[in-house]
Amino acid sequence: MGSKYTKRYTEEFKRDAIALVDSSGKTVTAVARELGISSESLRGWYREAKADRAEGAPSELTSAEREELKRLRKENREQQQTIEILKKAPPSS
Repeated sequence: MGSKYTKRYTEEFKRDAIALVDSSGKTVTAVARELGISSESLRGWYREAKADRAEGAPSELTSAEREELKRLRKENREQQQTIEILKKAPPSS
């Protein structure tokens, strides 16, 4: 069975791994193998870094945009809950 433990990497480690992909000319998979990490993890970090540098696909969101979207969705959810509560409240006289 798979482990429930998820390895967390520091931002510095991620930046260094991304820089290694950029500077080495090796594939993401080759660099990931050398570092002993999942190629999918490194590929995700790399894609995110490219989007943050405006080098990704036009439809990809930057980290700041993803954070804002997350915040706005939470705010929207809270407002919808407030609206539902107010709809159920008896009218005030």
